[in-house]
Amino acid sequence: MRTPFLLTALLAASLSSMTAQAAVSAAEAEKLGTTLTPIGAEKAGNAAGTIPAWDGGNAAVPAGFVTGSHYPDPFADDKPQFTIDASNADKYKDNLSPGQLALLKRYPTWKLKVYPTRRSAAYPVGIYAETKANATKVKLVKGGNGIEGTNGGVPFPIPASGLEAIWNHLTVYKGDTYATSWAQAPVTAGGDYNLVKFDYEYDFSYGNQKKSPAEREDNLLFYFLQTVKEPPRLAGSILLVDDFIDQVKTPRKAWTYNPGQRRVRLAPTVVYDNPGTAADGLRTNDDFFMYNGATDRYDWKLVGKKEMYIPYNGYKINGNTLKIKDVLKAGHVNPEPARYELHRVWVVEAMLKPGTSHVYKRRTFYLDEDSWVIHVVDAYDNRDQLWRVAEQHSYGYYDVPFLAPGLEVHHDLQSGRYIALSLRNEEAKVYQPIKRTPADFTPDALRTKGTR
Repeated sequence: MRTPFLLTALLAASLSSMTAQAAVSAAEAEKLGTTLTPIGAEKAGNAAGTIPAWDGGNAAVPAGFVTGSHYPDPFADDKPQFTIDASNADKYKDNLSPGQLALLKRYPTWKLKVYPTRRSAAYPVGIYAETKANATKVKLVKGGNGIEGTNGGVPFPIPASGLEAIWNHLTVYKGDTYATSWAQAPVTAGGDYNLVKFDYEYDFSYGNQKKSPAEREDNLLFYFLQTVKEPPRLAGSILLVDDFIDQVKTPRKAWTYNPGQRRVRLAPTVVYDNPGTAADGLRTNDDFFMYNGATDRYDWKLVGKKEMYIPYNGYKINGNTLKIKDVLKAGHVNPEPARYELHRVWVVEAMLKPGTSHVYKRRTFYLDEDSWVIHVVDAYDNRDQLWRVAEQHSYGYYDVPFLAPGLEVHHDLQSGRYIALSLRNEEAKVYQPIKRTPADFTPDALRTKGTR
């Protein structure tokens, strides 16, 4: 199947004529929940019938499900429709990213098993209500480094620029206040790895459905606490982050606790292209969750929308029926339990601004229209060579609900290595609601945790 861009030069001309900071008209906003889904996706399916209409997403909680446990696959009976591999990649190239094609070319053992498309993304009704209100009032701040007019919901459900689309990803609802645990593995070209295991606590401010808008802190995205469990040489290390919306106005604040020194220190490098925690140089800080943090070092372009095969409804590859050793293989993750589907995605290009620096000169992001979650990233080095390819194997937390970031894989095409994040297969906690206050996410609280 060859599907060209759904929005081509006509869309580009239309978008360029619109101010990037303008909210939409009341008439346009009325499309939300009618011809558009409540967060701005096309509600109808595609003409070929290979993408169905969105019917509310999969928000039903299975009988017997226990909050915090692993999520049973609601689509376990689905069978693959076909497989894309190196032998037939050219047939499907219009529905793949350059990075995905490069992976298929480099690794004959890598493939995409394509399943029926399930538009399962669903969010709380409160998010839908806030999103509709946002459409007519939210604007980018001067310079585009933040948003104003909301502290919840999708800020730009009908985006007019690349910056607006990327802000939808940065602020997409990711739950409320909860604990989770997962492992990370930098994998060598030969398939060897050493696991790093983490416990996490998140307290979201933006969009938190357990807090009224008045209770949410201005310009705050979330508080974040990361504790290393393994290996022993790193165990007990803690990272605390206060993450803000406009990080030019209020830069990200971070502190670390070192158990050997029993001291809390500022960590000013947990930003931009500084190396991620215990990542062995395989991802940057702003690679986490496919992209996070300040937007000021790039110029952002909304290219348009296309149909693309992306990881989706990855219940099996994220589930506890597999061990981590079943997932991690030489060159790439095991393609057998991975699930790919055809979805419409927004394509956003980021080009490094003159006078700024980053290890990536250019990045192309592919955002699922039903969730605003980035599912694929192609990153280019300063020679304009394709360098890294990332994929997000998302799946629905139907008791919350939201489309959750699952297994996240960043491939280094030049070294033949990759790093896998959010490996929850052997963990007991997936999404465990907890009670926390802002006082629990301070340097003083970090000192207390570190000296227990």
